[in-house]
Amino acid sequence: MDNSEVQARVKKVIARVLKVNEETIADHSNFIFDLGADSLQSVELVAAFEEEFDIEMAEDKALEVQTVADAVKFISQYLK
Repeated sequence: MDNSEVQARVKKVIARVLKVNEETIADHSNFIFDLGADSLQSVELVAAFEEEFDIEMAEDKALEVQTVADAVKFISQYLK
């Protein structure tokens, strides 16, 4: 799976979990400051990414991810 596909799926998950318009999500968007995620939604995002990509991420490391681009890079590591 290439990065553009991962990125598209990540944005779709973010839009669904945070209830934001997918077109407003930029690569540099910060989950908390730009997209309004709270701590519960951050945990929900991790769970949604795991489900979407059928992976199991280290939750403590996953919760350190701050931006959309970071999430794409982080998730891509699990898909190799």
